[in-house]
Amino acid sequence: MPLTREALPPTETYCDAHGIPLAGRGKWRTGPCPIHGGSDSLRVNTISGGWVCMSCGASGGDALALHMAITGLDFVAAAKDLGAWVEDGRPGPTKAAAFSARDALTVLGPDLHLAAIVIGDVRRGVVPAEQDWDAFLGAAARVIHIAEVAR
Repeated sequence: MPLTREALPPTETYCDAHGIPLAGRGKWRTGPCPIHGGSDSLRVNTISGGWVCMSCGASGGDALALHMAITGLDFVAAAKDLGAWVEDGRPGPTKAAAFSARDALTVLGPDLHLAAIVIGDVRRGVVPAEQDWDAFLGAAARVIHIAEVAR
């Protein structure tokens, strides 16, 4: 198998390297959710590597899943991006698999939810906080990136 799981960074290390500060002690650490922009809703299990956002519901089992959720990359591209994909000469995919509609909705669901909330607030005359605007712009960038890749 071209994926070398041992080459994946621990989720806690991945967060540190990507500017996602985690606080707390013990098995679970807390930090900002890079997917929807929440300030303290991401929980990372330092033993298993699993993670979950208590606000937007995004979750995964390791740093690869988190990288896919943040970047919108498919499995192979995300594994390559993290240096955990090794071509070993065996037959395998020569290009990344198609990004299915289900994959797109899984990745973009929290972004579209955030967009609906921010747009609804603006329509009611509520000006979103700076952090909410930043999260909205990040969500829009992910939607645009996936739309461009899908073309």
